[in-house]
Amino acid sequence: MIPQLIVPMLFVSYGMADDGISWKLALLPLIVVIFLASVIAVSFLQWRRFTYRVGTTDIKVESGLLSRAARSVPFERIQDVSLEQKFVPRLLGLVEVKFETGAGGKDELKLAYLSEEQGEALRELVRERRDGEKTASVFGDSEASESVPAEQAETLFAMPPKRLVTFGMFEFSLAVIAVIGGLAQQFDFLLPFDIWDWQMWVGIFSGPTEQVAALGIMAQVFGAGLAILSLLALGVVTGVTRTVLRDWGFRLERTSKGFRRRRGLLTRTDVVMPVHRVQAIKVGTGLVRRRFGWNGLSFVSLAQDSGSSSHVVAPFAQQQELDPIIAAAGFESPPGDLDWHRSSTADRNVSMLIDGGVLAFVALVVFALAVLDPFDVMAGREGFAMIPLALGAFFCARQYYLWRHARNAIDADQLYRRVGWLAPSLAIANRVKLQSAEISQGPIARWCGYATLRLGLAGGTFAIEGIPVDRARSLRREVLESIARTDFSALNR
Repeated sequence: MIPQLIVPMLFVSYGMADDGISWKLALLPLIVVIFLASVIAVSFLQWRRFTYRVGTTDIKVESGLLSRAARSVPFERIQDVSLEQKFVPRLLGLVEVKFETGAGGKDELKLAYLSEEQGEALRELVRERRDGEKTASVFGDSEASESVPAEQAETLFAMPPKRLVTFGMFEFSLAVIAVIGGLAQQFDFLLPFDIWDWQMWVGIFSGPTEQVAALGIMAQVFGAGLAILSLLALGVVTGVTRTVLRDWGFRLERTSKGFRRRRGLLTRTDVVMPVHRVQAIKVGTGLVRRRFGWNGLSFVSLAQDSGSSSHVVAPFAQQQELDPIIAAAGFESPPGDLDWHRSSTADRNVSMLIDGGVLAFVALVVFALAVLDPFDVMAGREGFAMIPLALGAFFCARQYYLWRHARNAIDADQLYRRVGWLAPSLAIANRVKLQSAEISQGPIARWCGYATLRLGLAGGTFAIEGIPVDRARSLRREVLESIARTDFSALNR
């Protein structure tokens, strides 16, 4: 809450200085002290009035100063418990305990803050009582209040600093420019000049521009190249910084409770994913990194990972590093003799017609305006019609190559979906964990004979789009047979 007061205090200070009343500035430290004292007092009272109790069947939380609120969450609703440490709490040895109930958003239960030992002990206690295991309370019994013994863990994947930097170089980002622009827009009144005065910027750069132009074409090319290299360097530095802050100390371990993933420099997260809660896996790559064999692996899980249903378990790894993780989750990579099927050619043709047809119509309108323009605005500019035509040709080619690389397959245990052209991705779902199968068709799809197969997957989505109707029905029949043979009451035991 204290950081939220910084911006209002800046406004107050600026207002005082702008009025030219110096004695007001003398009161600023007193105002700051009063604000800080109020915030600390309120926070202390909120902490004193915030209580929780771990019962035999649920965890109860009570909070509120003037009006009290009580909440009870049964253990059977808690899907998992994760620990998170932001920068300041981490320095103080504190953690935030998050109880994932599947509700998402603000309805999730959080306890902030506990000591690291209490947070770890609470997580183990809740898991054991949720799973019906006998355990002593670690918050009332002197013997049980001792530190939870460290369990044996097998490291499946880790990223040393060198790997992190390499990963960051592929995470090119110019987000810093957007941040600087946003700050300039919000606080432009603090600057001694108008940052949005384009005439001022023209005057500033007109002199250097004329000097560069006088040096000749080679100097202009060199200047442009230097500007591009500076922009690329800024993007690389930003990507490396973001990656190091997010994934510092990245480690994935296999424990008796499941997969444990820890990462983060300023904000440290500690998430455990039970193996039986992994519903599907996703393997993806990027436009450049695929040339070097780098891939990323995510689990689609019932638990939430910072608001997402996908847990990143190996963000930057070679395929031989991913195979043991995939096997530990109970999945298999696609075999070499798998029978892959493409999407419908009708779906491809419709997509190409829509993308190319719309831009062709735009090109026709531009050409007509250039030829028949009575106001001489577009007269003689028929060549502008080539721009939407070129874009239409590009999007048609894109749809064609997307169709060529979109495949689907099924075997006795798994369902596969491969999509993407320049940055392909592979999704694998376990047939046993699929819960429903639905075929959907729009008017055009019904007329052209293709459909989308949507499969129910707890914690995520799995859809195969634009496949022939006969293929969709065949896949649905096989999936429903798997569902009929599955006892879901015993699936997660």
